[in-house]
Order: sequence, then structure tokens, then C-alpha cells
Amino acid sequence: MRRSKLAKSVTALAALAAGAGTVVGSAPAASADTGPELKLAATDDTYVSSGRKDGVFGAEGKLAVGRLDKDTKVGFLKFAVPAGTSVAGAQLRLTTIGEVVGKFTLSRVADTGWSEKTLTSSNAPQAGAVVGTLTPRVDAKELVFDLGATVNGPGTYSFALQSSATSAVTRFRSAENTGAPALLISTAAAPAPVVSSPAAPAPVESPTVLPSLPSAPPSSPAAEPVLPGDETVPPAVDDEDMPPPVNSECVTGKLLVPSCGVLWGAAAGGFTDAPRDQALKDWEKLSGRTASIFHTYHKGDEPFPLKSEIAMARDPKSPRVLLMNWKIAYGSTWAKVAKGEQDKRIDAFAARVKAGFGEKFFLVLNHEPENDVVAKAGSGWEAKDFAAMYRHTIERLRAKGVTNAINVLAYMGNEKWMAQSWWKDLYPGDDVVDWMGLDSYVSAEKGYYHYGMFGDLLDRQPTGGGQGWYDWASTKHAAKPIMVAEWGVYHRVNKVTDKTAGFKSVLPELKKRPNIKAIVYFDTAKDDEGDRDISINSTPANLAAFKSLAADKLFDVTIR
Repeated sequence: MRRSKLAKSVTALAALAAGAGTVVGSAPAASADTGPELKLAATDDTYVSSGRKDGVFGAEGKLAVGRLDKDTKVGFLKFAVPAGTSVAGAQLRLTTIGEVVGKFTLSRVADTGWSEKTLTSSNAPQAGAVVGTLTPRVDAKELVFDLGATVNGPGTYSFALQSSATSAVTRFRSAENTGAPALLISTAAAPAPVVSSPAAPAPVESPTVLPSLPSAPPSSPAAEPVLPGDETVPPAVDDEDMPPPVNSECVTGKLLVPSCGVLWGAAAGGFTDAPRDQALKDWEKLSGRTASIFHTYHKGDEPFPLKSEIAMARDPKSPRVLLMNWKIAYGSTWAKVAKGEQDKRIDAFAARVKAGFGEKFFLVLNHEPENDVVAKAGSGWEAKDFAAMYRHTIERLRAKGVTNAINVLAYMGNEKWMAQSWWKDLYPGDDVVDWMGLDSYVSAEKGYYHYGMFGDLLDRQPTGGGQGWYDWASTKHAAKPIMVAEWGVYHRVNKVTDKTAGFKSVLPELKKRPNIKAIVYFDTAKDDEGDRDISINSTPANLAAFKSLAADKLFDVTIR
């Protein structure tokens, strides 16, 4: 789908931000001398705690700033302005979480090579020159610092954020969350070309620089750190084979969380012998939209990602993010994995990723673990064993240098499992989980098992009553984006039924549930038991309704 060019001025954004409790510090005025705007994500953002001097908080979905019970918290942010950028103005935008208390001071800090992965109160750089102060209202939704006098050209800019509050902590959304910190750069307009005579050719329009994408050439520093393998140059293609212009509004950030919109994905050809990559391509043609996420499944010592999967991720026209499910304990137990007995398996996967796959990818360890729990002491398959297995695997992958895995915990969310006392014990901890995931389906047959609409697959409550899955995930783990990692509308194979109401119910629910940032359809004409049809084209009407859903602009998200 071709998308129109778009350039926004810093002033327009500041005017918009000035509402809804936003505090704006001297926003620069737009003029004919300013060009397109760049929106840069933080390359690193974290906070430090004097009460936990060796604590590392770079993976959290928040930046905590303030003082409480003698524990002082200071936020740190780092941005890289690409080479070749002509800066006319700059603003730092921070989105708040809850109440805002105190006077906030933004200071420069030396870029001593600090990283969000290692920064602690013990090694944090000292705050330097103050570059901005704000005293917002308690209900402010954003803070916007004018950095026009500070950010004046390409380079790395590091800041410390402090609060005068002595008995309160204010929280801001981090790069691991929606509403991430952003450095907004107003660029200088390109000089008008000199026309030597009336007969000279008309000036050529300068290319529009899209917000969130640096205007530097490929060899220039990017707004985000280069991951292993990202430096690989894709094969040359003809102009007519180039992908359409990117959606300048909705782009993914460091943890592939879209700035707006919802990621669209699928697994196709399930429970068949069809090659999964070709099955997805056929499904994409059928549905009318290329998937942003390609869902695959692996277990045990299987070597993956496969060459076919890597090719899908590097498709020059339509690169897709791999969502790889891995049952690492296949042939073993969760407890044994947690004890290190499958480290060879983990290390082999890490080596493959580091050697040949630098793209960001989603990783699910043992999706739907509820189905595999054996709630018996010593079984090796208790809920606590799953949590330990998950933590051990992620920590070992990180220790082996795998920095491009984005971890999704995919619950089944079935009523009977949610009612189990061990259900919450499956969660391994915020520091090793990046996204909350759900695998859930609804039937189109009235009176049949799990009949309902899209909202019903999200709101299932524990047997006996209680909080539904979406409400549980979005309150207990509010900082985590949600992925519906498997979903579908089904009917029994011999009971062909209209699915259009189920497909039409998706968009209204997504608009009501902002935490959902990705949905991934599971398409198959027969499930694992051979009696449920989850395909999108079991009738012409069903296909038409699904194609209408797939065409919605909510899913126009550019992968970065």
C-alpha cells in the first residue's frame, strides 16, 4: 500500500502537546527556514537508585525519578543525532505514568560509554550543566524540554533527569514501553537551488525526511544501536521493486513496540506438510496484506532460524519479524533446563543467532505452558520450574551476546488454568519478559465451546470468576505491551458457519484496549485434532470480512 509523504513541524507538535496537561518549555517557532522533523528514540534510557546501588533497571518499562524513604532515583537518557543532520531546534518529550511531583531538572552528563545494561548508582556519571527546568502540574501527561540551545548538530547527547521531590517518585515511560522518550529535531530547510535563467529546469523537490527515520546515508550512525548482523547490506533491487514509502506515523521501537497502530502477523499452513514460508506468502495474497510478523515453531535441538525463515525476515520488499516458539525442554524437563543441563542446546542457538541473524526477533519459550504443567513436587514440570527455565534461558542467551531477542511469555489463558493456584507462579519476572502474550480462540457456532467475539477471547475469567486475562495482564504487568500471539475464529469442520461477526469485532476491541500492540492469526483448515476449521476462507463471506479487517490502516506499521 502506497503511503503519502508527511512532515510535521516542532511547533505543531508542541501546540498539540500543550493540551492534556503537557508542560512545554519555550518551544521554538516554525518558520520557512525549518525543514522536516526527525523523531529519535533513545539509544539508552534507564534510572539508578541510591537504595539499590548495584541495581540495573535498563530493561524496565519506566524511568523512576525522585526520592522516597531515603532512596533517590535519577533518570538517564542518551540520544544519537545522525551525521549530516542540520539542526534548527530540538525538544525532549517524556510521557508520564501517574502523578507528577516536584521541579524537574535536566542536566548534561558526559558520554563516558555508559549503557542502560550496566548503569548503576555506583558507576553513574555526575550531572553536569543544567539545560532545562520544569515545574509541571500534578496531572501533567507529558514534559517537553526545549533543547534548541543544547542539541546543535550531529553527535551523542546524554542527560540526567532529577526531581526536587523528597517524598515522591515520578515515573515516565521508557523505550521499553509505549509513549517512549523522544528527541524531536527540527531540521534546517534545504537551500533553494540556483536557477541560471528562466529556461532552466524547475527545481527538484527535496526528499521528505520522515519523522522517526534519520536522514543520514546508510553509513551514518543510526538513532538506535546497530545490532549484530544489521550491517548486512541487502541485495540490490531495481527501483520498481523497491518497497512502498514507509508509514511515517507508526514505527517500531527498540523492543518492536509500535509508536501507534498494531503489528499484524500470522502462522499459516498449520498441521500440514506445506512449507511455512510459502504457506504464509499464499495466505498474505489471500488476505490482501503482507504480515509484519511471521510465526514459526521449533523444539529441542532443531537448528533454527531456518534459511527460509531468514529469507522472509530479509525480504527486500516486505521484511517480516520472526516470532519463534521454542520448546527448549523437549526431551528433557523445565527443571533440568533451569539447572543448566541443556546449556549446550542454548549455546548452540546463541551461536547461530550471533553468526548469521542480526535482525530483531520475538522469542517465545514453551508457549501455552499451562498445558504442560504437572503440579506434583519433583516432576520437573511445576509452574515454578517453568519460571526458572525461562529465566535461566534468557539470562544465558544474554550472557552469550544475544541482544536482538525480544521475549514474549505466551499464556493460554484458559478458564481452568487461570483458576489454578500455580497460574501466577509461571511468571518469571519483569526483567526477562518484554511482552505479555496470549494464545486464544473463539467459536463462530452459537452454543459451541468458546462461542464469542474477539473481546471474549481476551476477557475469559478463571473458573469460578475473577479478573479476565486482559485486565489481569494490563494491571499486574501494566508496563508490558500485549501480543495476541495466536488467535482465530473457528467452526467445526463439518459445521461451516459464518465467521464475519467475529472478524468484524476485532477493530472495536483493539481501539478500546491500547495495551494490545500485536495480533497474530493462526490459520489452518484442521486443528491438531482435525475437527476445527480456523481458516479465513471457509466461505466467501468469511474471506471478504477478513480482507476488510486486514485492509485497515491500524495495521500500517513500519518495522525498524
